Amino acid sequence: MQPEVRHVLHEPTSTFSYLVWDPETRRGVVIDPVLDYDPASGYTGTETAQELVALVDREGVTVDWVLETHAHADHLSAAPFVRARLGHPPLGVGEGIRTVQERFKALFQLEAAFATDGRQFDHLFTDGEAFAVGRIPGRVLHTPGHTSDHVTYVIGDAAFVGDTLFMPDAGTARCDFPGGDPAILYRTVQRLFQELPESTRVFVLHDYAPGGRERMGETTIGEQRRSNIQVGDGISEAEYADRRRARDRSLTLPTLIIPSVQVNIRAGEFPPAEANGVRYLKVPVDAFPRAY
Repeated sequence: MQPEVRHVLHEPTSTFSYLVWDPETRRGVVIDPVLDYDPASGYTGTETAQELVALVDREGVTVDWVLETHAHADHLSAAPFVRARLGHPPLGVGEGIRTVQERFKALFQLEAAFATDGRQFDHLFTDGEAFAVGRIPGRVLHTPGHTSDHVTYVIGDAAFVGDTLFMPDAGTARCDFPGGDPAILYRTVQRLFQELPESTRVFVLHDYAPGGRERMGETTIGEQRRSNIQVGDGISEAEYADRRRARDRSLTLPTLIIPSVQVNIRAGEFPPAEANGVRYLKVPVDAFPRAY
């Protein structure tokens, strides 16, 4: 079955947020909504999230879930804003979020009351768990490698792969974040190649438009197998891992990683306000993993 898919692009982070729905019932889900954030001033904005909500209204979709593919390191989640505007549908993420919460609670020395059992989210999906978008069947695949908590949502003939895969001419996401591993990501991609039909539509989370081409967010499993420059057919695990590690060593930290992680492990909420009524994010000095 084929869901309808529309996206909103957050230009500053090259991030696609998706609205996915069953055209028969007009029940749908929102995947990976983005909050505008200025790292220089600390100001937040909802212009991009409002565009996503307007898309929902324009298409006449009732949103039953807001879904996160993982705790993003390059943008802040707008899940609280979007949920409030859409009648508070439940927020879902993979159960691996618990491990990520434990890791970053320790790194950022978060308040003792911050729970690392995933309770900030309404539902923690397990590998292979089934759900539905209207009458269209869906399932969740644990797809680690970029991060340990990463999941892919397969809805009918469409797979929302988050950062697992980029467009074929860009390869895959990096694997040097805590919990990332190129060998694991290679096996994850092979699982997608083996379990999903070649006609499966693949929707990526980011496209950085290599070579200056137009940004694109949709490909297929078949195109990925034939043409992905880093992990397509004929490329071995060892080859991919060596190239991925070399590439990752050349990359700088994502601009928003420090604020993003602190917010996204809280399901898009900011830390509690201090006594002066202001909420603060921490910047670890000489402590963030240098493996990045």
